[in-house]
Amino acid sequence: MYALNFYSPSVGDQLRSGRKTATIRLGDKSGKYKKGMIVSVLVGVRYGQREKIFDAVIDKVEVTRLGDLSPRDIEHDNPEIRRLDEFVEWLSKLYNRDVTVDDTVTVIRFSGIVGTMF
Repeated sequence: MYALNFYSPSVGDQLRSGRKTATIRLGDKSGKYKKGMIVSVLVGVRYGQREKIFDAVIDKVEVTRLGDLSPRDIEHDNPEIRRLDEFVEWLSKLYNRDVTVDDTVTVIRFSGIVGTMF
């Protein structure tokens, strides 16, 4: 079973309300995540206890340049941000390193699965 892990507690509320329907990860993650995969969506600190929010199906995996993201792509990842420059700054803090518009990112879109799976 694969998982999408989110470390920020504020993301849990965005996921539960359906406002967050994608995650944008640095690098090419297309080898790990594929369209149609079932994943558990988890929130919690790294190397600590995590809460399962829901199971989801991956709808789309797209590898692109950070600078080519649309405002809609950004909003699906972080509903609080719509501008590319703000998103670059946010990713730099999240990954604790300098991030530029030339970095490769993977946009992973997902949909929650209603009902019990496992």
